[in-house]
Amino acid sequence: MEGNSGGGGGGAATGGGGGNDVELLCKTLQVEHKLFYFDLKENPRGRYLKISEKTSATRSTIIVPSSGISWFLDLFNYYVNSEDQELFSKELQLDTKIFYFDIGENRRGRFLKVSEASVSRNRSTIIVPAGSSRDEGWAAFRNILAEINEASNLFILPNQKNSESPEDLVGLSDDVGAGFISGQPATSSELNVDRSVDLPSQDEIGNLGVSKVIRVDQKRFFFDLGSNNRGHFLRISEVAGSDRSSIILPLSGLKQFHEVVGHFVEITKDRVEGLAAANVRTVDPPQR
Repeated sequence: MEGNSGGGGGGAATGGGGGNDVELLCKTLQVEHKLFYFDLKENPRGRYLKISEKTSATRSTIIVPSSGISWFLDLFNYYVNSEDQELFSKELQLDTKIFYFDIGENRRGRFLKVSEASVSRNRSTIIVPAGSSRDEGWAAFRNILAEINEASNLFILPNQKNSESPEDLVGLSDDVGAGFISGQPATSSELNVDRSVDLPSQDEIGNLGVSKVIRVDQKRFFFDLGSNNRGHFLRISEVAGSDRSSIILPLSGLKQFHEVVGHFVEITKDRVEGLAAANVRTVDPPQR
């Protein structure tokens, strides 16, 4: 059973900012006799996800930094999709915290125990039942994490919104949109690109309204197609905390930009793939 929660169980998150916290999203999940509250919040120190487990007698809470939401999602995917004999305990390190994921079983069935350990607060644990069907328990928990992870990538604080009009972008030089003639479509030769590359028309680009955002560690990168009296461009903005900086890429240079980025992806892919798993460690089962 799943639904939205207006208050997420109430109370300020331990390690949060108390009255300075802004509530971005709340979800509630019922698994067997337990209620789980998911509260995505933000304060001047950053964004975090508070996950609380509530039963008739107890309440326990863990605090997940925003950079760890996608890691939690990946780990719950692992526990949902793996065969029983392939499941192992895991440790996840995020900043100064370590989260422990341990499989257990009791008379009610299997469960996943998730514990948070840090120097700033006592160890706290939530216990998530596996559930009696594929859509309950771990899978339902995973689905809510996926919703929150996606939503977290879309939220922008008011002081991070770009209030500049496309006509008055800082750093937009006369070269931006070079090759675009106001009111006329540019030719392939004017854009200095291969004729085999099909560029959308000006009207098509103007109506796309395309925006994308990705999160890397503590930073977010926004990709926005825009246009002004000089032509069309892609604005790439880097947001870290309250700091924001942007670069403006004329559409005529997009293919070259893609090729250069692709080159660095290719020559560093082995190193990047190694880093992708650096935060998670499999714990060997105890010797019997």
